[in-house]
Amino acid sequence: SMPSEILLKIFSYLDAVSLLAVGCVNKRFHELANDNGIWLKLYSRSLHPKWTGWRMKSKQTEAVSLGCAALQDKEPGYWKKEYIFKKASAFKTRVMRLVKFLDPYTGLPCKNKEAMKVSGLSWIIVLKDKNGKEHVVEKPNLSFKDTSVTVLWHGTDWPCLDILSTLKLFGVTPLLPDQSIPPNKNGPRRFSLIAEYHLANLTENSVVVGADELVQLFSLSPGLLVGMWKGKNEIAFVMANLHYNQLLERSILGSATVQYSPPPNKPLLDDIDSEYGLHDYRLHLDLHGRNCMYLCGSFKCLFCRKRDIENGYVRLIVVNLKDNRKHLPIIGTLGICWETDVFKGNVKDCFVMDLTLLDETGMPFWCFSAPVHMELSTKSSGLYDYMGHIYTADYADSEGKVCVEFVWLEETKQYIIVSLVLYVSTKKVNSWYGTNY
Repeated sequence: SMPSEILLKIFSYLDAVSLLAVGCVNKRFHELANDNGIWLKLYSRSLHPKWTGWRMKSKQTEAVSLGCAALQDKEPGYWKKEYIFKKASAFKTRVMRLVKFLDPYTGLPCKNKEAMKVSGLSWIIVLKDKNGKEHVVEKPNLSFKDTSVTVLWHGTDWPCLDILSTLKLFGVTPLLPDQSIPPNKNGPRRFSLIAEYHLANLTENSVVVGADELVQLFSLSPGLLVGMWKGKNEIAFVMANLHYNQLLERSILGSATVQYSPPPNKPLLDDIDSEYGLHDYRLHLDLHGRNCMYLCGSFKCLFCRKRDIENGYVRLIVVNLKDNRKHLPIIGTLGICWETDVFKGNVKDCFVMDLTLLDETGMPFWCFSAPVHMELSTKSSGLYDYMGHIYTADYADSEGKVCVEFVWLEETKQYIIVSLVLYVSTKKVNSWYGTNY
């Protein structure tokens, strides 16, 4: 029953976040909270916040006077949209400026943690059942590595797998970030869709990574690991592996319904000779189990000749089976650590692989972070230096394949990588260089 004039006067004392919140109360508040006069004042105050008081007041007066002349010509909410757009653009510029600093070791942004803190970025998953009802899971545990971050969610009140249809992974940031106060999950937030996964027939259509006494792990591309309680059709936890390459762009620049699409690479006009092949590539490889690191290695001067291009793939040999000087020892026993509110464990014979392949200019060419499982090979070791069982671990996506061979040394209880070969799709190469391999 309060007159609109009084409500507008009250609303004029609110900050932008509070004004957006009060607009969600009911239809009348929503209409009043869209008042162009209130939002024009907020917009004018944000033009030059670093100015001195008298200069700011003069600029605001000028902006408001110019705006008031055109208030009648604008639809309700016009200045609200302009204010949000201006704040969002400034926020993205500030975050992307931090991402421009590259680590010479990995070729990836070296200030990811700072950028995430500035943006207030977090990640959530949304489980959608077959009736359209959504179940939001927040409060993840984060594990940062050199080239990736592992995000783990777990809970006790998740829906049964039988009724679930999809799982969506979102990056979430405050709509109007303020570094002076921590992000409020009840405030206005912006969602950026990173990936969507179909959960129908999960146990039949996904890759089995491994199991222990309590859980069984299933892998969904890209980079998602779903832990199921053994003997039950219930999710124990969900683990997402996010590579730093374009991580912030995918987590911030997408929309709630459409994933961010990176711009195409601009090929080097002086380096498209398919007869010569690829050259001077660098690889950074991490193998970890979420909480522990098994291998961290960098490899330079990778190349291939035209004879190494066949069956739609370009072959890059990183570790040669016949060159034991480059064989790599693994630290510890391979496995993926997991935990919930009550239980925790370690699933053996699997790991998370973070691969970063850089081209000759140092640009990230092929990157991923994904769970990989190991299998006991039927062939025996033909190496005189090592006597033990051979294990293989393979990964494949639309851009290429990775094939790894391990030897298990029973005497030292240690794995040795004796072969590591990358197969890069010629479609990927052709689109990257604008040529025809």
